[in-house]
Amino acid sequence: MECQTDGQTSSSTSLTGLRGLVLEGGGMRGIYTAGVLDVFMDKNLSFDGVIGVSAGAIHGCSFVSGQKGRSIRYYKKYGSDSRFMGWKNLLRTGEIVDEKFCYHEIPEVLDPYDYEAFNQSKTAFYVTCSNVETGEPEYLQITDMKSQIDLMRASASLPYVSHMVEADGMKLLDGGCTDSIPVEAFRKMGYTKTVVVLTRDRGYVKKPENEKLASIYYRHYPKFVEALKTRHTRYNETVKRIEELELEGKIFVIRPSHELTIGRTEHNPVKLQETYEMGRRDALCRMKDLMEWWNK
Repeated sequence: MECQTDGQTSSSTSLTGLRGLVLEGGGMRGIYTAGVLDVFMDKNLSFDGVIGVSAGAIHGCSFVSGQKGRSIRYYKKYGSDSRFMGWKNLLRTGEIVDEKFCYHEIPEVLDPYDYEAFNQSKTAFYVTCSNVETGEPEYLQITDMKSQIDLMRASASLPYVSHMVEADGMKLLDGGCTDSIPVEAFRKMGYTKTVVVLTRDRGYVKKPENEKLASIYYRHYPKFVEALKTRHTRYNETVKRIEELELEGKIFVIRPSHELTIGRTEHNPVKLQETYEMGRRDALCRMKDLMEWWNK
């Protein structure tokens, strides 16, 4: 298929149903999504609602606040800092990500997040979290990013290497544990004209997790243990459903054109830039098809 990389797009498109954007997580693979989202901002694409999971939420919030280029900028600048994400931080604090540094110092001081723009945006923003006590996903709307930052943090708090986040009366962890790609949940919420950005290439099949580790580590939360044990099955079923909806023309999917080889805790700024650029290229290559589908 020939890439279509030119032309600007108006956001005032007549659509059936609410326009939704679903963003898969995946650790540092999420910088691919940041590239896709920056192209969307270049093309003036807007959505009624955005739902992100883990890294998808991290990058999706900058899309809602209209801060093009912010994700790749601060990932490259601070990615090598052990407080950003690393095993040294895990040994020091018990968490692979330093809460104060990542969720306060960077967005509030070092690379300011536009809280006002987010709060005034007409785009509804949701994060997916996993309820550790029920073993079920929670789809939580953030209306004030600064005061509800713990919901964002919960969505990206990886199991085994993060403390549980207690927010809204729940014990929460990474949303990918229970619903990695919440397409069906978003469609049920009324977002029936939905674009999905994946961070796995076509043909990827998720393998089972270490059941023994889950049973030991989260032994006091049996429903969450069961969710971790069956995570691969749900993920693979979701991908199959996404492919069905895509063939039916009900959703539009942008996925990596080939496997992302970036590490889950990648620090190399060159590798980060390469992954980001792939996201941009893939989005630009799909733009003509996306707009034909968008305008139906």
